[in-house]
Amino acid sequence: MLVRICIRAILLPLAAAFGATAASQASTDSRILPPPTPPSYADLADLAEQGPLVMRVKIRKFAEVEPARAGKVRPGWARLYVEAVTESLLAGPAAVGAAQRYLADVPRDAKGKLPKLKKQLVLLFARHVEGRPGELQLVAPDAQMPWTAATETRLRGVLAEVFSPSAPRRITGVREAIFVPGNLAGEGETQLFLSTADEEPAAITVMHQSGLPLNWSISYSEVVETAGRPPARDTLTWYRLACFLPPALPAGINVSATPEESAQAEADYRRVISDLGPCKRTRF
Repeated sequence: MLVRICIRAILLPLAAAFGATAASQASTDSRILPPPTPPSYADLADLAEQGPLVMRVKIRKFAEVEPARAGKVRPGWARLYVEAVTESLLAGPAAVGAAQRYLADVPRDAKGKLPKLKKQLVLLFARHVEGRPGELQLVAPDAQMPWTAATETRLRGVLAEVFSPSAPRRITGVREAIFVPGNLAGEGETQLFLSTADEEPAAITVMHQSGLPLNWSISYSEVVETAGRPPARDTLTWYRLACFLPPALPAGINVSATPEESAQAEADYRRVISDLGPCKRTRF
């Protein structure tokens, strides 16, 4: 969800009020919120994939947008007009100005006060507003994230994966499942054919081999991969699966030949989901 409130529509009233607001903040906004919960891999990947521009900025000044102009804001949060200085471009077009203006939603503290943001470093996930130099549109209302060295280091790793030419394609669901028994008792394989955003092939193969532990892997071509391993947690391949596969096979897609084989396909899918583990998100 984009922050669609027009900055220009609120710019003049806020600019006129900045002097009084800044003085008020200096006297009443002295509390700093406790260190935020570190963002998860999924948090960073969710935001990195939504917009082309990721940067670190330092906030110069900010003002709360009055409720009549702010639009819909979640309870316990405030919408701010922010002016900031670019510190570093992590991803996006090279032509980025030194000064940035944008709207962002931030949580209030337990007493309903705003966090102390002046001179704070934050990470932004945004896009340029066409025809308005220096004006940004965040990819989500809360796409301003407190900066820490650890968060930036992790984010750079996520961005390297997301923008890699070999990035795994986006998974949108499961379109067909089938278990085919092997020639020997206890052998066989389950094929889970996945739907993708670009409609290109992707499939998970779960292998049952005599004397070997169950193994599964994913392939992104017409050639089924049977010798791979499950993706490591907190990688882009893991994220594509753990965060977007349904918790159970949808009705009607299991085309196995017998009830027993259908049950095996269901069990193998549950194993895949269990091995992936939960997709942890902390933003919502």
